[in-house]
Amino acid sequence: MFNKNIKLVLAVAIIAYAVYQFTESNIGNGIMLILLSLIFIFLYFKNEFILLAFLKLRKQDFEGAKGWLNKIKNPEGALVKKQQGYYNYLHGIMVSQTNMNESEKFFKKAIALGLSMDHDLAMAKLNLAGIAFSKRRKQEAQKLLSEATKLDKQGMLTDQIKMMKDNMKRAQMPNQHYGAGGSLRAQKRRG
Repeated sequence: MFNKNIKLVLAVAIIAYAVYQFTESNIGNGIMLILLSLIFIFLYFKNEFILLAFLKLRKQDFEGAKGWLNKIKNPEGALVKKQQGYYNYLHGIMVSQTNMNESEKFFKKAIALGLSMDHDLAMAKLNLAGIAFSKRRKQEAQKLLSEATKLDKQGMLTDQIKMMKDNMKRAQMPNQHYGAGGSLRAQKRRG
C-alpha cells in the first residue's frame, strides 16, 4: 500500500515527463502521459482498495470487502480525510452485524472525518440511531433519525427510516396488561 503522497509525486513526475515530450514534438506521447498521470491523481482522492471493497459489499460479500480493507495497513498515511471516513464507514457496516459497540465507534469516527455523499451520511446516522435506540437512548436516536431524514433527499432510505420510526413508536407505547378489552370469557359473560 502506497502512501498517498507517493501517488502525487508519481503524477507530478509523469506530468513533467509529458511536458518534456511536448517540447520534443512528441505530442501523442505527451497526451498519453497526461492521461496516465490523471489515474494517479484519481487514486489519490479515491483509494483503489476502498473502491474494490465497495464493489464486494454491493455483492453482499462481507469477507471479500473485509479482505480489501485489511490491505490498508495505515489509513492515516494512505488515505485522505474523506477516504478515512469511508474506511471507517465500511468497517462500521461490516461490524454492525456482530458488535454494536465497535460499529458505533466506527460510524461516529466516519461522521467526524466526513463522508462526501449525503445518502452515505444518512445511512451512518440511521445506523447510529438504531444503535442508540437499542441502548435505550431514545432522545439521541430521535435526533439522529431526524438528521438522517433531512440528509436522505433522494428517498433511498425512506423504508428503513419509516421502519425505525414505527419501532420507536411501538416501544414508547405502554404495555397494557389490564384494560378495556379484558379476556374473552369476560366479554362472553357481558354479552
